Amino acid sequence: MTAAKREKKRSIGPDTPIPGGGSTPRESATTRRENDRTPPDRTGCLLVVMGIGALLRLYNLGYNSLWLDEAATLTFARQTLAGIWESTATGEFNPPLFYWLEHGMLFFGESEFVLRLLPALFGVLTIPVVYLIGKEFRDRDVGLIAAALLAFSPFHIFYSQEARAYAPMLFFFSLALLFYVRASRSDEVRSWVLFGLFSAAAFWMHFYAIVPVAVLILHALATRAGTIRSARNPALSAVAFVAASLPLLIVTFGLFRARTSSAPTFGMQGIEIVYQTLFQASGSSDLVLVPFILLFLLGVAYTRREDREGALLLLLMLILPLAASLALSSRMPMIPRYLIYLLPVYFVGIASAYPGLYALVRDRRAVYLAVAAAALISTPFLATYYTTPQKNDWRGFSAELYGMTGDEDLVVVLPPYVAQPLDYYYSNATDRTLEIGATTGDDLAAIRGRYPGRRAFYVMTPDLFAANPPGDAMDWVEENTQCYGQYTEIYLFVSA
Repeated sequence: MTAAKREKKRSIGPDTPIPGGGSTPRESATTRRENDRTPPDRTGCLLVVMGIGALLRLYNLGYNSLWLDEAATLTFARQTLAGIWESTATGEFNPPLFYWLEHGMLFFGESEFVLRLLPALFGVLTIPVVYLIGKEFRDRDVGLIAAALLAFSPFHIFYSQEARAYAPMLFFFSLALLFYVRASRSDEVRSWVLFGLFSAAAFWMHFYAIVPVAVLILHALATRAGTIRSARNPALSAVAFVAASLPLLIVTFGLFRARTSSAPTFGMQGIEIVYQTLFQASGSSDLVLVPFILLFLLGVAYTRREDREGALLLLLMLILPLAASLALSSRMPMIPRYLIYLLPVYFVGIASAYPGLYALVRDRRAVYLAVAAAALISTPFLATYYTTPQKNDWRGFSAELYGMTGDEDLVVVLPPYVAQPLDYYYSNATDRTLEIGATTGDDLAAIRGRYPGRRAFYVMTPDLFAANPPGDAMDWVEENTQCYGQYTEIYLFVSA
């Protein structure tokens, strides 16, 4: 059943005249049933959900230390606008839009709070967009439940508090998805163009956004097969996307070839990427994962009764990106956060099971129980999230390092780029030490030969295994140093 037909059916109310001038008991009962299916206004509850969602994303925003990727954000944001573009064009596998925005934020300082504020705000704004997606896809109740699932989602809260492009990318892709759903049902040119433009904005935020955009175009072509005219508007959206993304598309092909030229040295491979993506999207709980998958499938089945194209959209948008990630994981790094764009579809699919369950209870207050359940599910995560370091604690580690080192000591950083988060909190000039980077065993041997007799502190993270796949650097450390201790996932070794 199309959206227009559903809205026409729902518009029948007690005061609607029945064709023919008469009214029978059966017609009155039908009218009452259809009117009962139309959810009441949920604006008040939505505002409460948004308010709580904003609090969860803005509270204690600067608590966690910057970790490697966030420190890299600061490194790129400090460049000029042209320099940021040059970095992308010459090998940085992240589009420039987020770095450009963060470059502007540096006007307010370089604190953890400032660097994370934009992702947090984009995360908050995504909540009402997901509500609109659910409302457009089904009704207000589905929209409210989907918005609540996102508002309390540990996965989304975490990346809304990270100075990376994942939450902003999700915001723009959610807008693209909203206008795609509208366009696919109204065939309005404006909605098709906005779908293409917001898809481009998501792509400028993160390269992996091109995957769900391609799936949506595929869905449009599959559901409009038959005539050239029916494919005209989807083609228009594709043109809008290409026109808005052309400079980035040109450099993307070269970056993709470089990214897939050898086996990945980090990330997840095979079925693990599928499981971990669904696991983290479900609050990192197997107890939640299974019911969520079952509810998603129930939502697809219930949607299919009235909207086969909508059910197909849910399935394609979940299955194809996971399948693509599975296939590509042997050639390029794959991490669940790259697939954060699945959240709106996943949560709308889960929420779409609600109309079927509502038919059993016939109580409009049941939607509030669903919202409360979404909040309850996140309780174990929230109980420790704001009081326990969720990232490498470079702030605390640096304070310890200051207390251990002496004048002229060596601080050897493994691998060298880990110096980005370290140097945000630690200054070797202030501490009067010499900081050096190393990647291989030969690098380490050369440093010892250049500075014989000096005490050395070796700062290492698991990133070394990606930077030095042969493992000779780790072998050298084990043979020539003593382990002093571990601070989150930061390891400190001292020369023997």
